[in-house]
Amino acid sequence: MIKTLKPFEEMTDADYAAIGLKVGLEIHQQLFTRKKLFCRCPAGRYTEIYDAEILRHMRPTLSELGEYDGTALMEFKTKKEIIYQINHETVCTYEMDDTPPFMLDQESLDIALEIAMLLNYQLVSELHISRKQYLDGSIPTGFQRTTIVGVEGWIPYKDRKIGLIQLGLEEDACREVSDVGHLRIYRTDRLGMPLIEMVTQADMHTPAEVADVANILRWTVRSTGKVRTGIGAARQDVNVSVTGGTRVEIKGVSRIPYLPRLIYNEARRQYSLLQIRQELHRRRITEKTFQSSSANVTNLLSRTSWEPLQQALQRQEEIHCVNLKGFAGILSQSTQTDKVFSKEISDRVRVVACLSRLPNITTSESTEETIDSFTWQKIRKHLSAGPEDALVLVWGNKEDVRTGANEISIRAREATIGIPSETRQALIDGTNGFERILPGPDRMYPDTDLPPLEITDQHLNRIRELVPDPFWNRLEKYREWGVPEHLLIAIASSPKAIYFEQLVKRYKIPAVQIARYLFEKTTAWKRAGQPVSKFTENIWDEFFAAADKFSTLLENGDKIITDFLQGDKGSILPLPESHHEIKSDKRKTDRLVKEIIKQICQEKLPAFTTIEKKHHYLMRKIMETLRGRTPGKLVSRLLWEHLKGEINER
Repeated sequence: MIKTLKPFEEMTDADYAAIGLKVGLEIHQQLFTRKKLFCRCPAGRYTEIYDAEILRHMRPTLSELGEYDGTALMEFKTKKEIIYQINHETVCTYEMDDTPPFMLDQESLDIALEIAMLLNYQLVSELHISRKQYLDGSIPTGFQRTTIVGVEGWIPYKDRKIGLIQLGLEEDACREVSDVGHLRIYRTDRLGMPLIEMVTQADMHTPAEVADVANILRWTVRSTGKVRTGIGAARQDVNVSVTGGTRVEIKGVSRIPYLPRLIYNEARRQYSLLQIRQELHRRRITEKTFQSSSANVTNLLSRTSWEPLQQALQRQEEIHCVNLKGFAGILSQSTQTDKVFSKEISDRVRVVACLSRLPNITTSESTEETIDSFTWQKIRKHLSAGPEDALVLVWGNKEDVRTGANEISIRAREATIGIPSETRQALIDGTNGFERILPGPDRMYPDTDLPPLEITDQHLNRIRELVPDPFWNRLEKYREWGVPEHLLIAIASSPKAIYFEQLVKRYKIPAVQIARYLFEKTTAWKRAGQPVSKFTENIWDEFFAAADKFSTLLENGDKIITDFLQGDKGSILPLPESHHEIKSDKRKTDRLVKEIIKQICQEKLPAFTTIEKKHHYLMRKIMETLRGRTPGKLVSRLLWEHLKGEINER
């Protein structure tokens, strides 16, 4: 019996340890620069408008060692036509491979070096530009220019360090518009934008750990204020393996919360594939003994009532059947959540044979209603298939259907070996699908257009002066300052953190008060549609300087700032007299406090388990009346005296 993993919600750390889960991350983060990496076109200008289209066909080239990369060969097999939609304001002849590259953008390099220092990388003394082949068409040249800035970094996580293999600086690829059949369309506005790639060791062993580490890296780079944010500005690739398996890369995870379920499903898929291999070997089906055959069965299905095949016949397509010897029961084995092994075959046919109209296959083990059992028996007889064999139907034009039938056999043969090394696409339901064969080392080779670039000590010292305090150090510091937990990450990962610290040191105002105005209240005002762009450092300096002088000002601060945001003044000052320090008379204040308490007590009060909770409740009620009229500290002290007096009377 072939086993599978528990459902996602039931998995424990011990379950992941039992299957030997190992995960590494590759995080791509766009840098906030004015120019692109190897030309002088503006960065960050996205547009749906294009002035022209360019058609290209990709073909693989030999590496420096005279070998072809497997991914390049697979992409070449798809016979794709690539169309680039270009806007003259966002690209130049460099992106179209018609002119050599400019020297590497200095602003991009400086940001990459700063982030490398922040993440404890050992910096290289000389940059060497390399070319990395991309035959999917996402880069018109067929390769991406990339370089390594730092190696062997680390970040703290719980009671250990997570190793960082390298930090690369490279150019971004095009945005995909569509990919149907043999036609793939890209938009080039993103092409060439500088980004960094942070690659971790496979030091994470549960999906939750991966999400945690991804967040630490995201918050750390954001704390510099020198990276782009928003949809598409950061993308996560995740490398997953289990004991007995191999590295599989899931590409293009747009949001970190998607990672845990994606990792679970890939772990489950690999575990299931290993179980399938074991079962095939039990049946004495190995890579060497594997057998399959295929035949054109279009005539046998000329009267089919199943709509997908009816439509294929109307398009005058051929229908082929592949007989997988001894595979009965394998195609219906569960791999990922709500997916079975036949989906592995369907994905390969979709990508390699470009039969992208789904469904593109059906099998003799399908649980859905397809063709009737009588027709299946006719097909079995035609292919001399026995009850222990599995049948797969595929349809398409003459050339594509033959490619598809061949891929079905290839993928079934791979099942006897185990887990293919693949790059897989992250899907919104938490599962993944085949994208391409995992690239090998032959895809990378030196770029002869650009000379090595020396990184001098003088250059590094200049950058080192700009490096902010690490994100994890900020967290501990702000926690000691009394900043509430729900604000810690927002502040520590913000570029405004440095200014926040300056204000805390400059004024005798509790850090929690400054934090709430700069981050919590400002966010609330922004959501309410207030023009928070009016807040500048000068405005905040005025406000907190006044609050430092007049202790009651913060108690009425919301109204002061709301008036400022809704008014037309360019300054919060001068403040109205009503907001200045009030030298309250203690006797008068004590009388007011007692009168308000008497009024409150006429209402039905909640039950208080401690005197502190009663003090908190009454303080909030009293200050609704006295806020801005008398210092809160005085009110609090008088209220404590009143409550302690009640206790003594008892």
